[in-house]
Amino acid sequence: MKTLEDFGVEGPDDGQLPYPYEGPEELRQPILEALTRVVDPEVAMSIVDVGLVYGVTVTKEKVHVLLTMTSAACPVTDVIKEEVEGELDRLAPPELLVHVELVWDPPWTMDRMSARARRFMGW
Repeated sequence: MKTLEDFGVEGPDDGQLPYPYEGPEELRQPILEALTRVVDPEVAMSIVDVGLVYGVTVTKEKVHVLLTMTSAACPVTDVIKEEVEGELDRLAPPELLVHVELVWDPPWTMDRMSARARRFMGW
């Protein structure tokens, strides 16, 4: 059975993230790796590849993640939010609060998926 990794490495060569990031440069890659470990169980792909992460901001006080779901009726919303919080808690300095905010605007569309995820889905 093929996995998402069989469909190529995603990401532009210019080092850009698939979502807006504001914060210390040394946390950029570790946060991306942590978020990539969180899998949407309904589609068996990382929330980054699905395009559920709308942005990450790191301040002196917190790591703030804007997250959406593919639909408001998503039955695994709480599971995904808890996994994001857990992954980020493991890497963030202890003084930083992790806050995951669920947003619905703009609504998620298939256009948010990575090219690799679209190839995997056969789109």
